Amino acid sequence: MKKQSLIWALSLLLYVPFSLSAEEKTVTPPSDTAPKNMVKKSVDDDFETIKENLELAITGKGLRVSGTLHVSEMLNRTGKDLGFNKQIFAKAESLEFCSALISHKMAVADPANISICPFTIAVYSYTEKPEQVYVSYQIPHLLGDAGEVSDDIKTLLADILEEATE
Repeated sequence: MKKQSLIWALSLLLYVPFSLSAEEKTVTPPSDTAPKNMVKKSVDDDFETIKENLELAITGKGLRVSGTLHVSEMLNRTGKDLGFNKQIFAKAESLEFCSALISHKMAVADPANISICPFTIAVYSYTEKPEQVYVSYQIPHLLGDAGEVSDDIKTLLADILEEATE
């Protein structure tokens, strides 16, 4: 019984990616609303200025940007091979950073919370409207008795977003 379920699940996983033709793979139009676990803000400025402001806001909190994910480059490089012919982003990058103090507090609440770090804030613009820049991040949901540290994280992320987009 378990073997049949496993075979069925694997065949479904193998079938789904190849079952859509390139014409059937569509890009969902951007939404101006974000789910409750995300924050998204639109800014009338250029991408590089907002990215630099974001980096300065992060380092201004005594934190270090530990990585920059070049999301649009990866999607543009791999899209056609995966059947996505439309370029979504004019430019999109995600900045990763972490706070040692907040990480310790998260781990005390529940060691599994360490999976939340690093925090990531994305800055991006769409191909159709490159002059409009967006900044977004996820609000993490922590395990354990994490009310205070959850508030610390929400405040940190909101402060960085506000400073970067003033």
